Amino acid sequence: MKLEDIDKSRVPQHVAIIMDGNGRWAQRQAHKRIFGHQNAMTAVRQAVEAAVASGVKFLTLYTFSTENWNRPQEEIDGLMELLIKAVQDETKTLMDNNVRLQTIGDLNRIPEKSRNRLQECINVTAGNTAMTLILALSYSSRWEVAQALRTICDDARQGRLAAADVTEETLRSYLSTRDYPDPDLLIRTGGELRISNFLLWQMAYTELYFSDQLWPDFRHEDFYDAIYDYQNRQRRFGKTGDQVSKQ
Repeated sequence: MKLEDIDKSRVPQHVAIIMDGNGRWAQRQAHKRIFGHQNAMTAVRQAVEAAVASGVKFLTLYTFSTENWNRPQEEIDGLMELLIKAVQDETKTLMDNNVRLQTIGDLNRIPEKSRNRLQECINVTAGNTAMTLILALSYSSRWEVAQALRTICDDARQGRLAAADVTEETLRSYLSTRDYPDPDLLIRTGGELRISNFLLWQMAYTELYFSDQLWPDFRHEDFYDAIYDYQNRQRRFGKTGDQVSKQ
């Protein structure tokens, strides 16, 4: 698909991506897994550019999960160094595309040097308005919900919240994604058919799109393919198809 094939009046407001396949891409070329992560930045840049061109307002990338801390230390160290370099190298791309950077996740586990670089980029891009790019770093949905429940319990003990007043919206207000709309579309590359502990609460009605493309090979056209597929679905949110058609 090309950009001109996209109906810009029906573009998803928020797209989330599970960027899977870096390690397998590297192994197929007889390289260490970190080689795949290094070559993934082209795909990130293309996804950001395609999202902005399409009119998407929020793009969330599953960059590093809480479970990823269980990977070999050599790979973790390489990813943290790569994160610093990527933020440094891509700040200009974000500025050129008028993109604001934000993060979600347990950033206390991220090395201080990486956190500082991230914060610098967040500060520099704070005034950009075309799109918000959200990096999910040291993030998992179960961690996020547990964190929210701990805070809710603490507020209840302190008398700031009554248990009887807790609603779905209350819980949402305690999540790290409270300032962003729920994803309309999830893209997962790499051919795997699972959610991997990513935005589980937020994706109650998200449309899912799975691609066999390994992430380092992902390009503008692949993003447009996903948007086009999304635009050919009927989103019912529990209603019947007839009800939606009459709206």
